[in-house]
Amino acid sequence: MFKLNLKIALRNLWRHKTSSFINITGLAIGLSACLMLMFYVSYEWNFDKQAKDSDRVYQMMTNITDNAGAITFTFNGTTTALGSVLKQAIPEIEIASRLSYGRINLIANGQNSFKKTACFAEPTLFSMYDYHFISGSPATAMANPRSVVLTETMAKTLFGTADVTGKSVRYDDKEDLTVAAVIKDLPENSSNRFDFLMPWSLYTILDPGAREVGWSDFSYLTLVKLRKGASAEAVNSKLGPLLKRYNNGDQQHFMYPLSRLHLYGTFEQGKSVGGAIEQIRLFVILAVGILLIACINFMNMATAKSERRAKEVGVKKTIGANRLSLIMQFLTESVVLAAISVVIAIALIELCFPMFNNLLSIKMDIGYFGFEIWAVIIGLVMLTGLIAGSYPAFYLSSFDPISGMKKKTRSRGFFSVSLRQVLVTGQFCFTVMLFISTIVIYKQIQFIKNRPIGADINALVELPQDGSLKDKYEVFKTMLLRSGAVTSVTHSSVTLSHHGSNFMGITWPGMTKPANDVMFNQVLAGYDYIKTTGIKMRNGRDFSEKLASDSASLLVSASAVKVMGLKNPVGTSVKVFDNQFTIIGVFDDYIWDAPNKSNNPMVIRLDDGVPGTIVMKLNADRSFQASIETINSITKQINPAYPVELKFVSSVYADMQHGEKILGILSNLFGGLAIFISCLGLFGLVTYSAEQRTKEFGIRKVLGASVFGIMRMLSISFIKMILVSICIAVPTAWMLMNKWLGKYEFHTSISWWVIGIAIAGTLLTAILTVGVQAYKTATSNPVDSLKYE
Repeated sequence: MFKLNLKIALRNLWRHKTSSFINITGLAIGLSACLMLMFYVSYEWNFDKQAKDSDRVYQMMTNITDNAGAITFTFNGTTTALGSVLKQAIPEIEIASRLSYGRINLIANGQNSFKKTACFAEPTLFSMYDYHFISGSPATAMANPRSVVLTETMAKTLFGTADVTGKSVRYDDKEDLTVAAVIKDLPENSSNRFDFLMPWSLYTILDPGAREVGWSDFSYLTLVKLRKGASAEAVNSKLGPLLKRYNNGDQQHFMYPLSRLHLYGTFEQGKSVGGAIEQIRLFVILAVGILLIACINFMNMATAKSERRAKEVGVKKTIGANRLSLIMQFLTESVVLAAISVVIAIALIELCFPMFNNLLSIKMDIGYFGFEIWAVIIGLVMLTGLIAGSYPAFYLSSFDPISGMKKKTRSRGFFSVSLRQVLVTGQFCFTVMLFISTIVIYKQIQFIKNRPIGADINALVELPQDGSLKDKYEVFKTMLLRSGAVTSVTHSSVTLSHHGSNFMGITWPGMTKPANDVMFNQVLAGYDYIKTTGIKMRNGRDFSEKLASDSASLLVSASAVKVMGLKNPVGTSVKVFDNQFTIIGVFDDYIWDAPNKSNNPMVIRLDDGVPGTIVMKLNADRSFQASIETINSITKQINPAYPVELKFVSSVYADMQHGEKILGILSNLFGGLAIFISCLGLFGLVTYSAEQRTKEFGIRKVLGASVFGIMRMLSISFIKMILVSICIAVPTAWMLMNKWLGKYEFHTSISWWVIGIAIAGTLLTAILTVGVQAYKTATSNPVDSLKYE
């Protein structure tokens, strides 16, 4: 029976080429879009879930509280003392590991030197992740403080081979390290990634902060792994009383599953309130919606052709076919069509996937040799075939054999016609909502992009202050200024787009509380910082080399003045960690970190010896390319051991909007595909409707009907359905997108023209889709349609 149904299915697909082409094209595009979106969703969903015990690995988080005990800030920074205390005091914790934040450092093999991501960690880290060792072993990889673990790519980059155990590399042009192990590259969708890993014992030698076991420096990460069967809630309940003995309860700590942190990493009042999961949900809805639109196209085309299949059903029922066999026949047709579509969809994915990866700036691989991927594909074929073919199968198999052979199926048409109208209306309702959402998302992205930064980043470039640039900064600065490539040079502890260090140890005159409970940020900067960066001063002045007293001076942001409640801030004395400073200037808040939210109040302190980042203003009267070449030449002359890593600050700020960029790309791309698939289905329905009414329109033309009149008759029912979908979609989209915008502290509004463009765009697209076929039908020669009558 299956073989017979398959033959009939293939014969019908070949016989009705136009409708088959429309169905296969729509389903293929829908399936490819759905699969690509779901691949991305899977990539994000599986963040930090690769380890077999990932459900037992937790990130230690820190809550900062005010004097009333209210949580004001939550972040993942912890102190050096936390890990050892947890391991000793809480038996449910099997392993605790301290590690540093990933940082870009120099690693070299002779003349082959590269700036790559480095990390320091305790050996227990190997028991939390499933690192695949190519050579070496986790038991001995960090036994020697001056050892290093390389990833496979890092080893091949340095030596040309992964067989490098026992060889020597130079770290940061200071330390000679022995390669103790080589591991497989870490997955792209994992936190705490690195190119090379060094022992925590080396970190304590190089960094005095890591050497001190204290409770005041939150510059480190702590991971813990619970024992099997241990309750995270029970452990969290023990943390408060335990840590009060060490830090007086000024900070609260809690464990949070590492595998959830990427998607649920936004916290308010110490509780997760979402995060990237909001975008993932949106993409799932988009993927399902696109696939449903393609399935609806198939349903509509199948039910629209009901009269053409009625005689076939009548004959089969007359010779003894039961309803179940007919249902199986029609479902087989839809599954075959879905199978053909998925083959084309896979070809489309293979063609588009590299571009898809480039657009999103990620590296996803499709494992065609894995059981899971084929289970998903086969399951999707069956599901799509059943969804798309279910209603046509049940509807067509219900025909009365006598009525079917007489082609009288309209007596039962109320249900079929009304459902087809509902499907078309629902299809375009989703399309209009997607149209509006895409415009609003684009508008929000542009709003954030165009938000004033508060600094002049045009022609501003940054260079890491590595190696000899630390000791020879003044020489480097003098050579740059003499070259004419730049007009101003300064340096600071962090890049302009970074918030600096977090601290709360500041007091000021008139404080009504015994201690400050607001998180401040501090940047250490050299002379000409304001001049070079173009940060706008409200009043006061920049640091001056002519005034020795400026070593005890501060620049504060406008938001800091507001927090302090100072009416005349310039000249006011404040204390930072019990050191006295005088405010000499107030600057406007500028954007650092996330551009869609306000920043903490900031202070800028003069420290001309701090290494970090060199900031330069390019000479506008010279070619930027020539200036960059000059800077590169001088940098190599001063600091030959390090590669030159010059970055335009404008590109750094653009990279800060990566999440919004992905959202915009995917909504625009797949929103356009959804509209195309909807119009493809609409075109198919209009084409079939025109075929069914060819003789009617021929008679009307003979009797004097105009071209416009016939076009109106053919188009009006479809346009009505589009108008109904607009009436439903507009208020729904308005409500949903206002709710979405409310999650941004700085957001645009949904202007009237957004709705106008969406309505006009939908109507214009639909009218053109319908109008092309309607005009073709209306201008056809009536003789051709009536010559056999």
